[in-house]
Amino acid sequence: MIRLEKIDAKNIWDVLALKVKRRQRNFVASNYVSIVQAYAAIGTGCTAFPFAICDDDKPVGFLMIGYNEAVLYDFYDGVKAPEILKDNYSVWRLMIDKKYQKKGYGREALRLALEFVRTFPSGKADYVSLSYEPENKIAAKLYHSFGFKENGEMDGDEVVAVLKL
Repeated sequence: MIRLEKIDAKNIWDVLALKVKRRQRNFVASNYVSIVQAYAAIGTGCTAFPFAICDDDKPVGFLMIGYNEAVLYDFYDGVKAPEILKDNYSVWRLMIDKKYQKKGYGREALRLALEFVRTFPSGKADYVSLSYEPENKIAAKLYHSFGFKENGEMDGDEVVAVLKL
């Protein structure tokens, strides 16, 4: 049974040990960086929800949902936030460990992420967005299968896609 579990003292080291394949490293930030970003978001007006993706009790991946992620861009020199990140939710990170890929975990994790977002834990919003490297065709196909559509914005070198809630 796949489920999302909050990152805490009992699972953080297992989550930090999860890795993608070498050729995928430029597609997603490390879990370490993501957890640091979640902590750094405290008090900024952005909310981060970091989760372990678990199959029973075994972490197989990492997921982070964000709300109002745009406010963090004020702390980055010369980087402009995609407009869609203002007062909306985002699938900020999604990664499946290299040992567990191609088993449906990513699809189920994204389904659970959208289920969580639709509870509006930080307040109402109209959209959920995500971004991906243009050459990551596997991710694009997964996101499109859930109804995400590119909105013409870019997040640095990444394509932004949105889903109406």
